[in-house]
Amino acid sequence: MFLSEGFNLLLAGRHSSPAIFCCHELSLLTHDRLGGGVMTGLRRFERPVVVRVGRHSSERIVFDVNEAATILLRDLHGQSEKRKLAMDACLQVLRGKAHPPVARKAFVAAALEAKILRSD
Repeated sequence: MFLSEGFNLLLAGRHSSPAIFCCHELSLLTHDRLGGGVMTGLRRFERPVVVRVGRHSSERIVFDVNEAATILLRDLHGQSEKRKLAMDACLQVLRGKAHPPVARKAFVAAALEAKILRSD
């Protein structure tokens, strides 16, 4: 099972073991977004990615894995393979098992597929 499926269970309100596991991952995201994370510098992208998630929204500049994961969770609603791979790549970076360029590349592929990519 992809970890992104656990995220979807959590967001849907179903409490199974993958969702509980992913709850911890989401708390890491929230903790770091509020400035409490220790590894913030290790999660930043070398170059930001610019996306526009809604037709009437402004462009968003994505500087790090946390922002990418948030967009993947909240703004991309299709269950594509590229979205799942990008979510898993972000989680691997958050766990310290991968480096940000891996997540960035997967995020760019998912954003391109979803037609929200403005600049890479």
